[in-house]
Amino acid sequence: MKITLKIKKKLYEACLLFVNEKQNIVTTSIESNKKALFSETKSSAGDKHETGRAMLQLEMEKVSQQLAVANQMKEVLDKISIENKSEISCLGSLIITDKANYYLAISAGKITIESSNFYAVSTNSPIGKQLLGKCIGSIIPFNEAKILEIY
Repeated sequence: MKITLKIKKKLYEACLLFVNEKQNIVTTSIESNKKALFSETKSSAGDKHETGRAMLQLEMEKVSQQLAVANQMKEVLDKISIENKSEISCLGSLIITDKANYYLAISAGKITIESSNFYAVSTNSPIGKQLLGKCIGSIIPFNEAKILEIY
């Protein structure tokens, strides 16, 4: 498989799209919850009202955390320069092993480009930690995979 800058760029763009979609979904959910919270009116069933408000508050906290995670992913992507090529795997590296292909960026899952599968993994994930700082010929414990190429 011939790896080109074009494939790295497509992987980066797929990760960026993943983060943007996540941010949009969470932002929409936050707006929806805000509207529901402000429209929640006090009824004669006070406990029901308070329970509804408490549930909305919990949901708001949850989606706020999700937005923070999405924003952190965006910050990680902002640190990547797709033109960089290194002998040692680092953030933004495309790593080809005899078992699978990995893109060290964010945890965005499987991405298919030009009929080849790539796994976008975070440097903080278990597989990402095993791939980080390795060179061609290294064996990673996950699947006993041998690193064939690093871009």
